[in-house]
Amino acid sequence: MKNLLQFDSEYLWHPYAALKNTPARFLAKSAHGTTIETADGYHLIDAVSSWWSMAHGHNAPEIVEAIQKQSEKMCHVMFGGFTHEPAIELGEKLVRFLPAGLNKIFFADSGSISVECAAKMAVQYQYAKGHPEKCKLVALKGGYHGDTAGAMALSDPDGMHVLFRGIMPQHYFAERPNCRADGEWNDEDFRSMEEVVALHKKEIAAVICEPVFQGGNGMWLYHPQYLKRLRKLCDENGILLILDEIAAGFYRTGPRFAMEHAGIVPDIMCIGKALTGGSITMAACVASEMVAETITNSKISAFMHGPTYMANPLACAAGIASLSLFENRDYKKEVAHIEKRLKQNILPLKNLENAADVRVLGAIGVLELKAKPSAEDILKVIRETGVWLRPFCNYVYTMPPFITTDAEIDRICEAIKKIGECEPAPVTDDDEFHE
Repeated sequence: MKNLLQFDSEYLWHPYAALKNTPARFLAKSAHGTTIETADGYHLIDAVSSWWSMAHGHNAPEIVEAIQKQSEKMCHVMFGGFTHEPAIELGEKLVRFLPAGLNKIFFADSGSISVECAAKMAVQYQYAKGHPEKCKLVALKGGYHGDTAGAMALSDPDGMHVLFRGIMPQHYFAERPNCRADGEWNDEDFRSMEEVVALHKKEIAAVICEPVFQGGNGMWLYHPQYLKRLRKLCDENGILLILDEIAAGFYRTGPRFAMEHAGIVPDIMCIGKALTGGSITMAACVASEMVAETITNSKISAFMHGPTYMANPLACAAGIASLSLFENRDYKKEVAHIEKRLKQNILPLKNLENAADVRVLGAIGVLELKAKPSAEDILKVIRETGVWLRPFCNYVYTMPPFITTDAEIDRICEAIKKIGECEPAPVTDDDEFHE
């Protein structure tokens, strides 16, 4: 094991981490259900669903079996010039699963790529409508849409990607909604978006946002009334609405999709992560008939994008099995139960000396700290509690698999509390726990 970790430290980069100075903390051996087993004998509850994707838990037997069976037939074939049964079956299931009116599906490799596709689709739609000048998007400060160049350009302009401003296309940003999901609506919260659209509507192809739940740049939960106002504003100005449901979708915030909190439907939607139950990378960009037909009936009728692994058969097989689980299990009820348990455990943590805020929605629980603890203290808590947490910046959060038991939720929340009780780290502390 030591030699493996040494090689890893020397040659392998990890997400948001320095080479050599931040070696992997654990060597994963296997994963089943809610638990990741390490080579040195730890059994860690995966409190973050391996970056929010393992909705059904690790190695769900139905998904593993589907991948195995498909691998015996065909692991991959190009989607250009070919189609195949797994793609068609997954498409059929998605059309039934998605909100009414969203039924034109472009399969993508990852969430970031689905966002890139959504932006390109919006621009191509406006071009088809005779508005080539409408080639900019509006996004929200505090948002996160991925790490590819186009997706970075739509994420918080003052967030984790500031180093790369020089290679990003320039878009417009409105202030983050400040009205809490569990608070009262204030119409002033929408003023910034109104002002941006009023100033630049002749250039704007679409508005993009994460509905209700802003994930990777702040774990923020905002009032759904914002989305109702946004839908109306877009309609009034001939602007498309793109909702990034990659993190929030598939029951994570309670309903099947987070947009349901507001009772709206976008023109384009991005999905991913839990689409395959986290088993294999896959995402999709889904458009309304209006968007798809406008592009299809235009001078440039082809949508200009085509990933090598688009509609990969193994990923499609996993997606079919995952959607079957979503259809056959009452996850809405399970998530409501998890939410109740999280509230019981996490809301009292607002009394911690280092607590800045606490918030819970669906299967999402967040403790925001005034100052972050050291990576070593976090690692100590992980080892002592047997709970895998991945705090970033000042946010200690959980987004557990939907099969997580009450006892495991309690252990997760106790680990969060212990991290909240740690001494703040020196301001120079910077490592892989603080992306």
